[in-house]
Amino acid sequence: MNVLDFIDKKRKGEKITMITCYDYTYAQLLAALPVDCLLVGDSAAMTMHGFSHTIPATIEMMRLHTAAVARGAPNQFIIGDMPFLSHRSALPEIMNDLKVLMQAGANAIKLEGASGNLDLIKHIVESGVPVMGHLGLTPQSVHALGGYKVQGKTEAAEMRLLEEAKQLEAAGCFAIVLECVPRTVAKKITDSLEIPTIGIGAGKDTDGQVLVLQDLLGLNLQFRPKFAKAFVDGASLMQAGFQAFITDVQTGRFPADEHSF
Repeated sequence: MNVLDFIDKKRKGEKITMITCYDYTYAQLLAALPVDCLLVGDSAAMTMHGFSHTIPATIEMMRLHTAAVARGAPNQFIIGDMPFLSHRSALPEIMNDLKVLMQAGANAIKLEGASGNLDLIKHIVESGVPVMGHLGLTPQSVHALGGYKVQGKTEAAEMRLLEEAKQLEAAGCFAIVLECVPRTVAKKITDSLEIPTIGIGAGKDTDGQVLVLQDLLGLNLQFRPKFAKAFVDGASLMQAGFQAFITDVQTGRFPADEHSF
């Protein structure tokens, strides 16, 4: 998979699959499957570090997770998230952060929003770094948005998203994530672009879908967002395994002779 394949899949009507991944072990499992790309999201701050939002993510946090995923899935197309305010710094600092993520193993980077970012995106793309855009609910702007809310619900907001999507395409983005926008709005945006859209909480008419790995596996006991589907009851499966270990140790069934030297 490369940046040209994203557009080719859209033209052929083939859905794009993207899964967030943050560590070596899960990356190995995903590397054996036909998933199109892996996103090392700044959601790692929440899923892996226990924060209540993505703002605490740093470039060093993203470097470590990106490097771990790249080692586990060396042949996968990997997108690394630019963390909070990292693309609002001075240009030399921004480019150094990009260098850090790319050298850690990312094949592309993702950054949130369009307003104020268009010239930067052009510069990044011209520098040889593919950029994935992100519109709708942009978690790094959670305080400015007043919380995790569906975006594009009014006609004015819909038109703004549509215009921003076209601006991101013109700036050189190879794909755009649409998060938590009405299905009809996501379809209009998707139909208006030559580059693909990848939805999360944006309905079925986008060119692809992305889910957080922990949501997909049903590992979040306290957080079950409307847009996410748990494809397995991972929490129960893992807890059953943990309990079996505890029971076997307590009853003396583990370790058995075959586990001993």
